[in-house]
Amino acid sequence: MAKITADTLIAECLELNPNAADILLSAGMHCFGCALAHGETIAEAVAVHGKDLEELLAKLNEGVE
Repeated sequence: MAKITADTLIAECLELNPNAADILLSAGMHCFGCALAHGETIAEAVAVHGKDLEELLAKLNEGVE
């Protein structure tokens, strides 16, 4: 089973969790549509947006199969 971590790229996160786009949007993070998403990690995006990393990772991992 794959797991989304702080080092997971946003693009990979979108592949691992079919609900990731909705989760990121609800957190005010629209970064998955940005060209930088292919090289930006979850931790980097969280730092820019001032969100709680552990809380977001927990939500993102709920839908990972």
